[in-house]
Amino acid sequence: MLEQLPGIVTEGKRRAAQILENLEGRNRVTLQTRELVIPNKDTLEADLFQQFTADEDNRPSPNRLIYGDNLLAIAALLAGDTDHPSMRGKIDLIYIDPPFDSKADYRTKITLPGATIEQKPTVIEQFGYSDTWSDGTASYLAMITPRLALMRELLSDRGTIYVHLDWHVGHYVKIVLDEIFGKESFDNEIVWNYSGWNKKLKSSFERRHDVIFKYSAGDAPYFESYAEPYGSPEEYLATRKQRLYTDEDGRQYTLDTRDGGQRQVKIYLEESLKRGKVVDDVWKLDKLNNSAKEALGYGTQKPEKLLERIIQASCPKDGIVADFFVGSGTTAAVAERLGRSWIATDLGKPSNMITRKRLIDQNAKPFLFQSIGDYQVEQAKSVLGRKFKVGELAQVVLRLFGAVPLPPEVNQGGAFGRIADEKTLVIATSPNALVTGATLKRAQAARLSTMGGFDRVTVLGWNFSDSIGHDIEALNDDRLEVLVIPPDLLDRLKKKGSVDKLADEVKFSTLQYLQASVLGRTRQGDSETVKVNLENYVLLSPDAINLDEKNREQLLSVMNTEPLALLEYWAVDPDYDGQVFRSVWQDYRGNTASDGDALRVVTKAHVDVPFKPTPRRVCVRAVDVFGYESEVIIENVEVGA
Repeated sequence: MLEQLPGIVTEGKRRAAQILENLEGRNRVTLQTRELVIPNKDTLEADLFQQFTADEDNRPSPNRLIYGDNLLAIAALLAGDTDHPSMRGKIDLIYIDPPFDSKADYRTKITLPGATIEQKPTVIEQFGYSDTWSDGTASYLAMITPRLALMRELLSDRGTIYVHLDWHVGHYVKIVLDEIFGKESFDNEIVWNYSGWNKKLKSSFERRHDVIFKYSAGDAPYFESYAEPYGSPEEYLATRKQRLYTDEDGRQYTLDTRDGGQRQVKIYLEESLKRGKVVDDVWKLDKLNNSAKEALGYGTQKPEKLLERIIQASCPKDGIVADFFVGSGTTAAVAERLGRSWIATDLGKPSNMITRKRLIDQNAKPFLFQSIGDYQVEQAKSVLGRKFKVGELAQVVLRLFGAVPLPPEVNQGGAFGRIADEKTLVIATSPNALVTGATLKRAQAARLSTMGGFDRVTVLGWNFSDSIGHDIEALNDDRLEVLVIPPDLLDRLKKKGSVDKLADEVKFSTLQYLQASVLGRTRQGDSETVKVNLENYVLLSPDAINLDEKNREQLLSVMNTEPLALLEYWAVDPDYDGQVFRSVWQDYRGNTASDGDALRVVTKAHVDVPFKPTPRRVCVRAVDVFGYESEVIIENVEVGA
């Protein structure tokens, strides 16, 4: 491993440098805002919109939860865009708790009414869950090195990074950190010592600690010595090993010798207890157990007390905290509670769902939920080369679907194919295109006009407008089929190495869709209540979900008997502008304050907003327990009686 390490570090730095060179180019990675989440019910929607559209100099930096590969998320943060300036040199504290290369397989358990389903992570989500790397530790280090190099670019002059690991790869990553940040910037190796079961091992001592490496980005890092209160006067006295005296006023004190023993100074007990004990680099904090109040059932969740200590010590009150392996959202939740700004990213859909619910539950300030723009394009460049052509990728998709490309003279950019034994036209869309209702109408026209016409047309898409299910339903065309290209297709192709090896494993799934309606708008003076009703949710293809046969049967049972029980989260924008979804009302499974049912969302929303005399455009978005999103837009909703 030590022989490979110099090459891994060199390649990681080269990759990071290449990303930095592309920050100004037209192909730079961008972030797309999926939702402005507004948990704070005391804040008016109009005020919030003004906050996020103010002049750049006066605009607050919104907190951000980002779904996607953190390498791409960091690149997008460094690049900035028209709405958000570059974060280069702006972040004061980075804490990361990356996978430990433990070869664990973190499966997702989903509890539904009458069933518990165990879902294996998809290939794309294994980055966040499985800790399994094709070449073991070498692959792990190849993954983490360019990410650490780019994180270095995000840190401010007063910035600090904390990297949380354990015995699996901690010693190797320490060498990488020395190379990226410099040995002179290494401040601490913090030992997190936690309790556990007392076991008598035959060949070693029981492992009871993780390590957290702390590095500074500049010469003057922010640091506030962290102190904890003593549990009792007796605990304080035990550490001091000094006699306790009482003065004429009844105040207790100890004597401290100063100036080489020439004089004694009274140290009053009440003041010492108030100051607390300064924390050193060995932290005795318990891990979370399942019965803890803050426990969310997330396998790698860290206690809030751990992050509280790190944030208070190394992020000023006006600072920004970032976590690029956010997991269950502990860093974001604690930063929010302590009044710090934050940015959090993760590749796992369950992680993003848990974090979003957790922040809503603690009534966080409004925050953005974003995703990587053109994620599949970036992955295609990684697999097929930076100069790949969209038509080449379309040919790969058509082959995997079992379609034969049409002749060049009628093949629009290489995207058209046909099923040989059927009169079915197949269209493979581009990864940097959004499939919309207009796309489907063009496909209908192509079915009739291409090569004398086809009986059916199938559209294969990477990215879809959130209203696509509604658009399909409105077209009501049984000769039109819309299928989803697996989002991890390129990752799987990269792993397999060829199309032929992957052909039998790829499944193109149908879309899910949501049905909802507005029951009415009722005015009360200067405000009104918009009443929204969830009617149905259809998960059209469970085959796309990584389940074994037993779990698939349980899922089908819930789908058939209680489809709305599949929804994890839903939100309402009562005045959707078609650009930014502003969720001013949300409900989610586990929000027992709404209906006392931890396994179901409520199906009716009463959304209180300022009165508007003109018609409303209401948008309803939902996320199911597997992380799939869908949307309904209800147009021209008038004021009722």
